[in-house]
Amino acid sequence: MNAVRTVVSVKQRRKPNRFLWTLFLPVIAFYIVFKYVPMLGTVIAFKEYTFFEGILDSPWIGLKNFETLFNNPQTVDIIRNTLVLSLLSIIVGFPFPILMAILLNEARKLWFKKSIQTLIYLPHFFSWVIVGGLVVTLFAEQSGVVNHLLKRIGGETFPFLYDETAWVAIFLGSGIWKEAGFSTIIFLAALTNIDPSLYEAAGMDGANKFRQIWHITLPGLSSTIVLILILSMGRVMEVGFDQIYMLKNPSVFNISEVISTYIYRVGVQGAQFSLTSAMGLFESVVGLILVVLTNAVARKFNQGLW
Repeated sequence: MNAVRTVVSVKQRRKPNRFLWTLFLPVIAFYIVFKYVPMLGTVIAFKEYTFFEGILDSPWIGLKNFETLFNNPQTVDIIRNTLVLSLLSIIVGFPFPILMAILLNEARKLWFKKSIQTLIYLPHFFSWVIVGGLVVTLFAEQSGVVNHLLKRIGGETFPFLYDETAWVAIFLGSGIWKEAGFSTIIFLAALTNIDPSLYEAAGMDGANKFRQIWHITLPGLSSTIVLILILSMGRVMEVGFDQIYMLKNPSVFNISEVISTYIYRVGVQGAQFSLTSAMGLFESVVGLILVVLTNAVARKFNQGLW
């Protein structure tokens, strides 16, 4: 009898949500078609794949592609560059949207808050082709705005885009400028869940703004911060191809060659699909391990996703 009641109650709960499930179907279809079905193609990492024989008929070669990959000294440099650029992006860029969200939350003029929010969110919609063009316009050695100003004040031009240290700084800065606004919106939404009476009580107890932010705002954002951090750690091995490809040049090849550009150069242009599939599979496995480890650490503080 209880089982019958349970089935009926489940059906009653589902009926009003049919429209929502209908809206969710395209999302499910997207992930199945573009995320899960392509996973079947990773078998070519263990095969000597050719177009003529196809995925199913290409001969199995076991771990030979992985042996070839990791016996290549360049592979270590590529993985190092990927980790360095990605970790620097997280370390340097992760606090920016949190800081921007807190500052915007403290703004009292609504028009000012909305205007700044729009300005910092707008670059998220620019393609990296546009952003790359802006970077070249600003930092080109001969025609760049920055070097033009340096010459005007009596200084000498500097090869910003051809010096490895300067290139890394430009890489980090352009990434923050383009994407920090999107994460800021997420943290601003999380701030709306904090009870305003907590700030009033803290103010009555004599807590200044810094104390209120430290003891109320940041703890209120902790779950969102952990969520974004876990997702970011899952992408440690995925430095964005678009950004790297638009900003790189032969002078900074030693620091700008990462896994995504290697897969494009060797896999797409060089037609070594099995070798780059092995690299892609390695990238995905490392990302999965980092997500699990980060979540395990977060769970120690009761902030894990599962």
